[in-house]
Amino acid sequence: MIFFQTKHHADVSMFDDIALKLISLMGHSATVPGALTEEEVEQAMNKLSDALESPSAQSGDDWEDDSVSLAHRAQPLLELLDAAHRNHDHVIWEKSLR
Repeated sequence: MIFFQTKHHADVSMFDDIALKLISLMGHSATVPGALTEEEVEQAMNKLSDALESPSAQSGDDWEDDSVSLAHRAQPLLELLDAAHRNHDHVIWEKSLR
């Protein structure tokens, strides 16, 4: 599990494979631990939002497919990034020690 953290939002936890994919879509290397400075948050949020507009990120949201789309899985992270941006905070991510 990888945990994303910022001051003004609850932590967001994700399975490694999904978290690493989203980190990559934000434009960062898939190194853990990692961080976004307060100046990088908006750009990362925009890159991730743009990437999630693709049809492949939207797949899995119909009744015949029981998988969850990448766009749906990314929503908690997008909310965390938005909170960090609004509050001028940084974001960090790290592996769970639990």
